[in-house]
Amino acid sequence: MITRVRFHGRGGQGAKTASRILGTAAFNDGYYAQDFPIYGAERRGAPVTAFTRFSDEEITERGFVFSPDITAVMDDSLITDPLANPFAGLRKGGVALVNTTKPKGELLSGRDDVTVVTLDLTGKALKLLGRPVLSSGIAAAVARVSGIRRDAFVKALEEELAYAGLPPATIRKNVELGMAVFEELGPIVLKTEELPSSDKMVPLAVVVDGAGLEVVTHPGESYLRHTGNWRTFRPVVDFEKCTNCMICYAYCPESAMSLDQDGRIRIDYDNCKGCMICMTECPLRAITESREARA
Repeated sequence: MITRVRFHGRGGQGAKTASRILGTAAFNDGYYAQDFPIYGAERRGAPVTAFTRFSDEEITERGFVFSPDITAVMDDSLITDPLANPFAGLRKGGVALVNTTKPKGELLSGRDDVTVVTLDLTGKALKLLGRPVLSSGIAAAVARVSGIRRDAFVKALEEELAYAGLPPATIRKNVELGMAVFEELGPIVLKTEELPSSDKMVPLAVVVDGAGLEVVTHPGESYLRHTGNWRTFRPVVDFEKCTNCMICYAYCPESAMSLDQDGRIRIDYDNCKGCMICMTECPLRAITESREARA
């Protein structure tokens, strides 16, 4: 039986790396495995999707995972994003893993046929790694739910992070994070059934123009794609120090800064992704960072 996993995150959170870790862990545990991402322009904060399949038999299926057994959501704001739509196709008896501090009841209404599991992976990553990088934690959660052995996962985590060039001390901290997630999650049973053979064909539909290029039918919509909890820290302006030199405005990659009616810098927190370039470039250190508080 094929276990199908779909990761939803934002650029910089580690969705692609998580899918690689899980695929390697499955391979280490004796399974056939596939893992691959899909994303548009490589931009921090932009929605990213990655996929993993593994099975005790050869996998002939190809293409995106449209009907996952496990959906791993690394940013809870993507739940209400109609383009990301992370729970689309989640199968009856499947598991939704969500990085959030929100109550379960606010996440997936009307789906009593799936199991929702919530974890504060951002908090764990900040505590153990000092950075909101979630790949090790979310991969550990999926490995735990899907029944991959602990030692196979740890070996995969060490292999993939070493391949990425991380120093041994950082790898050890990531292993600690993965093991903390393993310990927190109790037994969770997948109750999905094997898909009928007729459902294994993967339809790929692409809207293109005559030259074979994707058609952009609604330009100028990026301001509607709110940042979400990819932003772990937000910039805060001290107007006692600020001289409106506009350097922060010039450097902001999201055009999330403007001037209000009083001529003061205004930050659009719906679209600010918290990269903190404004703080780094401010010559007067009038901008500081504040940990994001979420309901």
